[in-house]
Amino acid sequence: MNRIFMLGIALWIVGTIGIRLSGHNLLRPDHIAQTVCLYTASFVLMIFLTPRICRLGLEKDARFRAATLLMLPTLILDPFSCLYFAQVFPNLDPGSAGAFGGWMLIFCAGAVVGVWVKP
Repeated sequence: MNRIFMLGIALWIVGTIGIRLSGHNLLRPDHIAQTVCLYTASFVLMIFLTPRICRLGLEKDARFRAATLLMLPTLILDPFSCLYFAQVFPNLDPGSAGAFGGWMLIFCAGAVVGVWVKP
């Protein structure tokens, strides 16, 4: 389980760096269709990836706990990224904070659906 949690932290770090470097191309509050596509793609990606990550050496009943640990860094750290959005992501439009928060929630929702649909 520690390995899954550490993977969650690593994914959060990589994701945060990626958004900091190129998030201005993804999170644009004035492009609603692009945001909906981003949300949909992220949701589907997590439905696909989370069960595969949580299967790594774990019993079937432990996969739900593993998915929780995988999401935990995002759920704990990204509220602060939203709160200090302009400082964490200076290259993004401050109006993108809501789209960012929604994006993180849709990622986590996809992870939950992934382990429920494919346990």
